[in-house]
Amino acid sequence: MYGFALRPRWVLSHVFVVALVGAMIWAGFWQLQRLDERKSANERVVGRTELDIEPIDDVVNGITLDSGDDVEFRRAAATGTYLTGDQVVVVNRSLDGAAGAWVLTPLMLDDGTALVVNRGWIPFSLQQTDDRSSVDPPAGRVEVEGLVMATQSRSGLGAGDPDVADQLARVDLAGYGELVDYGLRPVYLQLESQLPASGPGLPARIPRPGLSNGPHLSYAVQWFIFATIGIIGYPLILRRAARASAGTRSLPADESDLDAA
Repeated sequence: MYGFALRPRWVLSHVFVVALVGAMIWAGFWQLQRLDERKSANERVVGRTELDIEPIDDVVNGITLDSGDDVEFRRAAATGTYLTGDQVVVVNRSLDGAAGAWVLTPLMLDDGTALVVNRGWIPFSLQQTDDRSSVDPPAGRVEVEGLVMATQSRSGLGAGDPDVADQLARVDLAGYGELVDYGLRPVYLQLESQLPASGPGLPARIPRPGLSNGPHLSYAVQWFIFATIGIIGYPLILRRAARASAGTRSLPADESDLDAA
């Protein structure tokens, strides 16, 4: 009854379905793995942001560009003077669905090195203009507090830096360091508070990272449902094909019986 299933085109069908079901099962477990990674990352963010604020020197002690992840999302404080002349923007950054850029300003510390401070977001219209004095930081010494963030680097097909002197594609501290003649700390600070405060409005503060688990669980369930449909549905298809094949073979005998009658 199922001899037809050994024909070459059916064998290819079997192989295709098995591979497809296997891929869907793998995708489901991969989404579950991503969910575990997301939960671990959220726990790390919560654990680090709940720690007491410490001076930036204490937080980055022994940290390099390559190990900045070890202290990412810690809260740190620093005191210094903004170097507005070396300010740059990081393009292609959105806030609440609006296009714009981040404003990075080096904060010169007492030891002669600078801590890059991400002071917030500005709209695309300000990103494109040559005069951004309306969002300049206050002059003189300031006290800042914020989240420690690791340097960013280009990966895969990521965009390169724009061919504009004061624009970067990402917060690449190594690349930023080539634009200035003083040393930069191996991490940057995402500003949350500052004394004296900047004027109201822009740059807008960047919110802390979201702590949702994302869609990974629902995606995993969908992949497992698709795999189940394949596991149950394909044998039903074979059964229907077998019945059709059996009916076709019996047709000549039925016709001869009618002629004899």
